[in-house]
Amino acid sequence: MKNHDNHITSYTLNGTVLLVLLLLTTTSILAVKLHFGAFTVAVALILASVKSVIVLTYFMHLKFESLLLRLMVGGVFLLFAIVVVITFIDYYFR
Repeated sequence: MKNHDNHITSYTLNGTVLLVLLLLTTTSILAVKLHFGAFTVAVALILASVKSVIVLTYFMHLKFESLLLRLMVGGVFLLFAIVVVITFIDYYFR
């Protein structure tokens, strides 16, 4: 494990990540107000997933972890995507 390595990020990178997260939050709020019909929830979920990947990568230092841990986190996202798709398919055919 790389527990003893120091991962110091610059203030510029943290500020950039903050601005991107604020932009995505604003976009998700506008997406709900624009009423995309049946796709409103899908757009909101996609934006939330992108924001969570950014938080995991930069603030939880996932980019400095081993490949196995990154693959396990990716597997969780894949499982989440499969569950969401199955839910939408079930909702569509009711």
